[in-house]
Parts: sequence; structure tokens; C-alpha cells
Amino acid sequence: MKQILDQFLNHLSVEVGLSSNTIESYRRDLERYLRFLRDRKVDAVGAIGQEHISKFITLLSRKGLAANTIARKLSSLRRFHKFLVIEGYCDVDPTSTLESPRQWRKLPTFLTQEEIKNLLKQPDLSAALGLRDEAILEFLYATGVRISELIHTKRKDVLTEVELVRVIGKGNKERIIPIGRAAIASVQKYLREARPKLANENSEDVLFLNRRGRPFSRMGLWKILRKYVTQAGITKRVSPHTIRHSFATHLLEGGADLRAVQMMLGHADISTTQIYTHLDREYLKQEHREFHPRSKMKI
Repeated sequence: MKQILDQFLNHLSVEVGLSSNTIESYRRDLERYLRFLRDRKVDAVGAIGQEHISKFITLLSRKGLAANTIARKLSSLRRFHKFLVIEGYCDVDPTSTLESPRQWRKLPTFLTQEEIKNLLKQPDLSAALGLRDEAILEFLYATGVRISELIHTKRKDVLTEVELVRVIGKGNKERIIPIGRAAIASVQKYLREARPKLANENSEDVLFLNRRGRPFSRMGLWKILRKYVTQAGITKRVSPHTIRHSFATHLLEGGADLRAVQMMLGHADISTTQIYTHLDREYLKQEHREFHPRSKMKI
């Protein structure tokens, strides 16, 4: 199989005209793949089946490789096996029926409801910045907005009387999202007691202001969240987008309609929202494996 690999790499160089760096990437991917096959006593390309490739991909995933890295390696395997069929080394391409990377993309991290409750308790409400930070956290969790949407939200966009917020999302598309009483109360207290202390002539109508009275940067909000995640003792890797994932997951756990969640998140395609249903199922399976008394039995 080493000779066949060399022929394939020569094909990529001479006939396809790929760069030396790209060819070297193919070499590394495929040498690892061939070592995997050799360790399993597969010594002929005609003996490679889909089960071998599936086990190889599973092994890469268990080793912690990122989803996009695994997708690239699978692309190398597809091209290699297509070459084997064209050159007559085998009759069947075992990669032809494998799921595409879009179908097994990495599920997003989310916080449990208990972790969210603990996170929301962290800001010091005796200080103006603490009132602001609590309002930001409540707002993020209540609406599921993207961090860029939060940064550009104006005071006039928060319709406190009807508990709704107007958001301008991707493609300049407007959507209206329910915000809920807890977040409304927190935002109102911030507007009364904290924002006047932060605002200056450059603040305009921006809802959330940094300590200089200016709109937040993405990094500024990320630092605030990281501070409270650390205080709460949460060990997961958390970003502002994690709160968005938590918002969607908890809605679906509570029985919300998928279409309604799609509208609130501002997803153009419902398939993007459906990842949260997969996340919910994976979470349930994880909980079952960990806590069911017969789940760990050896058979």
C-alpha cells in the first residue's frame, strides 16, 4: 500500500498540480490512515471496508481532534479511494456512502440550568458595574441574541411594557424576541441606577455601556463573562455564544416548538436550529450513561 500511496501523491503533483504543502498534508493524513489499517491486519486496498473508515474517524474524534480537522482528513480519504477505483486497484469506493461533515459537525457547548442560575448570581449589585453586568447576563440568556446584536441594541429597542426586544440581526433583518420579567426587571434597574453613571455625551442611545460610556467591543464583553464564569466555578469553555446555545437548549428541553426557537434565534434555515435537538438527545444519553444503575454493566 506504500507504493500505491506514492503513486497517488505523484498523481496529485504531476496531473492535478497541487502545491508541495498540500501534498505533504495528504501524505500525513494518509500515512496515519494506512498505519491504522496495518495495525488491524488490513494489508490490501481491496480489503478496506466502510467499517474500517468509520472506526478510523471515531478514533480521531476520541483523540480530541477538532471537527474541521476530521473533515479535512475524511476529504483526503475520499480522494484517495476515488483514485483507487479509477486506477483499478479496487471496484468499490467505501467512502461513497459516508455522511458528509455537515451531518456530524461538533455539537455546541451549553450550560445547565443550574450553572446559569449560579452565573447570574455573581455580579455585585451594590456597584453600578455589577448592575450593568447582571443586566447583560440576564439579557443574553433571556433573548439568545448574538454578541454583535447585543452590542448594537438601543434603549428604544427594549419594549418594557410588552416584554419584547427588537433586534437587528444578520443581513439587517429585524426580529422581535420575548425577553421575560426577570431580564426586564434587571435591565430597568440598570437603566435607572447604573447607566446614568456611565453615560456621557458620546453614549447616544446604546443600551449597554462600558466604563468609558462607549459601546462594548466583543472582547470587552467576553472578558466580563469570563470573569463571572471563573467566579461561579464553571470549568467548561464558555463564550458569549455559549449563553445563546444554552438559551436554545433550555427552551427545547422545556417543550418549545422548534419553529418558534428558529424565529427567536434568527436562523434562516431550520436545519441550523435542529442541531439543538441533537444536542438535547446527546445530553440525555450522557445523563443516562452516567446515572442509570444498569448502564455501566458489562455484558
